[in-house]
Amino acid sequence: DQALIDEVQAVVRDKQKKRVAALIVIGIGGSSLGTKAVHEALNGLYYNEKTTATKLYFVETVDTQGVADVLMLVQALLERGEHILVNLISKSGSTTETIANYELFLQLLKSYYPTTWHEQVVVTTDYGSLLWRLAHEQQLTSLTIPALVGGRYSVFSAVGLFPLAFLGVDLQGLVAGAQSMVTAGTQLSLEHNTAALSAASIVEHYRQGLTIHDIFLFSVELAAVGSWYRQLVGESLGKSSTTGVEVGITPTVSIGSIDLHSVGQLYLGGPKKASTTFVTVQTDHEQCVLPWYPEFESLVAHIQGKSLSALMDAIIHGTLAAYTHKQLPYLLFQLPEKNAYAIGQLLQLKMLEVMYIGHLLAVNPFDQPHVEKYKVETRKILAHE
Repeated sequence: DQALIDEVQAVVRDKQKKRVAALIVIGIGGSSLGTKAVHEALNGLYYNEKTTATKLYFVETVDTQGVADVLMLVQALLERGEHILVNLISKSGSTTETIANYELFLQLLKSYYPTTWHEQVVVTTDYGSLLWRLAHEQQLTSLTIPALVGGRYSVFSAVGLFPLAFLGVDLQGLVAGAQSMVTAGTQLSLEHNTAALSAASIVEHYRQGLTIHDIFLFSVELAAVGSWYRQLVGESLGKSSTTGVEVGITPTVSIGSIDLHSVGQLYLGGPKKASTTFVTVQTDHEQCVLPWYPEFESLVAHIQGKSLSALMDAIIHGTLAAYTHKQLPYLLFQLPEKNAYAIGQLLQLKMLEVMYIGHLLAVNPFDQPHVEKYKVETRKILAHE
């Protein structure tokens, strides 16, 4: 949606007229996971430590210490006269955790900028929601989420595009990658439709009793992609089918090679309950080459003078060989590199995959009726009912 991209970039230009020291994204679930996935994949886990530009903080759940730590960091910036920008994101406009956290940061903003605080807030919500109305009453900049787009599918809407664009992510590349996968993932020829093929494979193994699906990412910077995918699978597929049968694929996330040393034994030696999708990266932006220390050859042979990429490649191929030997089913996706286009492709592929799985399992992959149950009980407790 080029009009959406143009609108997002216009808001970015307006808010960047003042130097912004930190962007605080306040949202939970689909309002933050997609943004975090793209950001960490492209900007790395230590972005805030490396950058001299705008820092990024996510405020999601109402964990006291976690929120207090971000408040402390932001207050230090405000004490120095720096500007911050708060991006409040809630599709419904009434998410308990999100509104509670926003109030704390709003209080902080008002104490340092009592007359201009509203210039440092961008609200992203459904058109016409109670939050949308409040934002307009308070003359806050607002971006709308398409009504038919649920939170877990919203990374390519203003939910993800605004904070990512603010940090300088290549939106055109990201969206072009997603669009290329829409084209590929809607091919009627099954052998040319990767999303449909992966969905068919996962469902076939689910019907054979492999009710767990593990996404095994061989890059620490893709860990947040795993968290995003976990919500996508869990919230889209765990429900009653049209025939009244309760279905659901349990999504798990593994990071290579870290989790080969934590749950590898379970996967290779335990009960056969899972199918796996491996995600690897062909080319790293950085290269680390080991020095040549002969005295270490007796500790670990054949690694002296080799790059970390070569070691990781050996571990990946060793893992695939071990899975093949144990007859454990897996899919393998290889990103050419971690750039905006490839990440856009990966996320869109996984969204299409889950839509196809929903069709094959006869469930609606776009609703989440049971998520509301904890919210109802929470509101009763807060109201002392």
